[in-house]
Parts: sequence; C-alpha cells; structure tokens
Amino acid sequence: MTAKSSSHLQEMRRRPLGGLSLIAARPEQASRAVIEASKAGGGGRAVHFLNAYSLALAQSDGEFRSTLQTEAHNFPDGKPLSWVTRWSAEPLHQVRGPQFFLDVMNKGRASDVRHFLLGGSQDLLDKLERNLTDLFPGVLLVGSFSPPFRQLAAEEILAQDALIRESEADIVWVGLGTPKQDFEVQRLAAELHVVACAVGAAFDFTAKTKREAPRWMTSVGLEWLYRLLSEPRRLWKRYLIGNFVFLRAILRDH
Repeated sequence: MTAKSSSHLQEMRRRPLGGLSLIAARPEQASRAVIEASKAGGGGRAVHFLNAYSLALAQSDGEFRSTLQTEAHNFPDGKPLSWVTRWSAEPLHQVRGPQFFLDVMNKGRASDVRHFLLGGSQDLLDKLERNLTDLFPGVLLVGSFSPPFRQLAAEEILAQDALIRESEADIVWVGLGTPKQDFEVQRLAAELHVVACAVGAAFDFTAKTKREAPRWMTSVGLEWLYRLLSEPRRLWKRYLIGNFVFLRAILRDH
C-alpha cells in the first residue's frame, strides 16, 4: 500500500452532515481501507458507524459530538443518511456496521488481520467466536473480553488494555452500545494505537442472540422500525424523538 492509495482511510472523501464529517465511500472501499490501515501501522484509527440516532444524539451531547469530530472516521450506517445526500455533489453510500464487520472478517484473512472482540456477555462472545470461525475458516480471533456493565475502575482498564496489547490485535471490535462504544474506540485508538471499530449490534446479529431485520426492510430504510417493534420499551425514545431531531438537523444544513 502507498500513501497515494485511493482507498487509504485518511484520504477518503468526506462531506458534512448534521455538524459532523462523514466518509463518502462504498462498502467495499470502506472495508478495504480499514484492512489496509490495520496493517499499515503509524497510529490508531477510531472508526464509527453513524445513523439518524447518532446524528440526533450529537446535537445535544457535546462530549459525543466532540468524539465524532476529533480524529474520527465516520461511515454512514443508516439508510436515511444516504437518502438526504442522494442528489448532492458528494452523496453518501450506506456502510452498514454489521455487514462491514463480516466483510472485514472475511477479506482480512488474506492479510492475516488479527481481531479482538470487546463487549457483550461472555456467553455472547463464545457464540460470536464460534459463528465467526464457522463462517470464515482461518480467521484470526486473537482475544476477547466481556467487561462488567458499569464504569470500569482504573486498574480494570489497565488489565483490559494489557489483554489487547498481549493479543497483538490489528483491529479491536467494540460492541458496547452508543455512545459508550464510541468513547471507547476513541480511547483505544489514541492509547493503544490500534484500529478500533464501534459496531454495536453486529455482535448480537452474528452471534444470533438478536434477530436482524429482514433484508427488504433494510434495503428500504426501515431497519429502525423493525428494531423499534422488537424492543419498544427500550427504543421508542431513541427512534421516535431521535428521528425528529435528526430531521431538524438536516433541515438546518439546507
């Protein structure tokens, strides 16, 4: 790989949306760029997958907004983000985190990419590792860690980071939910100099602990509705209020 590579993560085209900068790349370009970055060295990379909820949350949460603005590589995960830029000079292409996760696991085998899985219960991680090994024979899963569902103490963070360092992982996949996972990938990239990707529900979908939306709903931008109907108590505020805030932010852009 050379510094002139058109798929280089640092050099990929970006466009503003809702006060944030998002990468305008197709899914295959995105996966290739992250694989290249993971093997190139030269510092960490924090990779985020943003949807309408992410953009809405960034409007009111200053810490989250700052995280997504500082040395962040933001891909548009939600279909609405591609819709609202379709007719612009720099349209966004949907890069779904769960599919990106599988694509990098698959394609990364050719480059011996080493993967570490961070987040979820131990039972989920066990299922996830089994399913990934079945799906992608030869994939290098070099470690995993199930952190407690609370703020970690300083010594616990040091122990977790030691596990990641000892694994010599190229990519750390983080599934802790938004925005916690986004704060964590930023910290890991800065302190451990790895590529760290916040992929959320990708762990649950690949481990089969949660059902993914049917493909037809995903293709027409209704994945949010499927998830809302699956977990209405937990997600009603995120989607119903969040979608309104997202639309207001987009209208301000125009």
